[in-house]
Amino acid sequence: MLNQFKNKPFRSALLLALPLAISACSDDVREVEVPVEVIVEVPAPEPVPVDVSYEITVTNLTKGQPVSPIAAVLHAEDDSIFTVGEVASVELEQLAESGMSEGMLSLGMTSASGTGPILPGENETVTITIQDVTDANLSITAMLGNTNDAFTGLNALDLSTLEVGDTWSGVGRAYDAGTEVNSESAETVPGPAAGGEGYNPNRTDTGYVAMHPGVVSSDDGLSTSVLTVDHKFDNPTVSIVVTRTE
Repeated sequence: MLNQFKNKPFRSALLLALPLAISACSDDVREVEVPVEVIVEVPAPEPVPVDVSYEITVTNLTKGQPVSPIAAVLHAEDDSIFTVGEVASVELEQLAESGMSEGMLSLGMTSASGTGPILPGENETVTITIQDVTDANLSITAMLGNTNDAFTGLNALDLSTLEVGDTWSGVGRAYDAGTEVNSESAETVPGPAAGGEGYNPNRTDTGYVAMHPGVVSSDDGLSTSVLTVDHKFDNPTVSIVVTRTE
């Protein structure tokens, strides 16, 4: 019995302590901040522009026709720098009658010009660069200097299949701009054979671009011609090599 009484106060104390503990726990209420996940959209970095470059070499194959500084133009597939059977643009007329290339150089997405005339047997290399475009077309034009309105070149070469290091080679033929009659007179031939008039806005020929029939020359019996047999030419008039370098 004595042991039972000795244990009772201990049990009471234990029972009293439990509510106090519970009360203490219930009074100690704290607010806990839960972090909120914030999603921040970071814009993708702008792609770095990539240069696409082509090296173009033009060689004069004629015997006595200086080729004016070449005009190389990169343009879209649907654009046309010149078309056989259609009327020449003013820009083409200026180039074909005087060798002035500024107008032709403005027609495409980008362009490159030669530094000077290419004499017979000589060549010049130019580089043309555009950013992020690998499917451009290339056109090249240049005047045959000792003529009225003859020009040579390349019309709309598709460059989309050229990888870095690839090379395309071909030729340019002679075209007649159809803007000035082929009198071959000293007054109308601007090249070194005569030093005559260059561009004239008055059109006196067929009016459309055609394959050039070649010069007749005074040696052939054309009395008005200042040209000789040395100025005659046949096709092709230039060779062209295009290499993609980057």
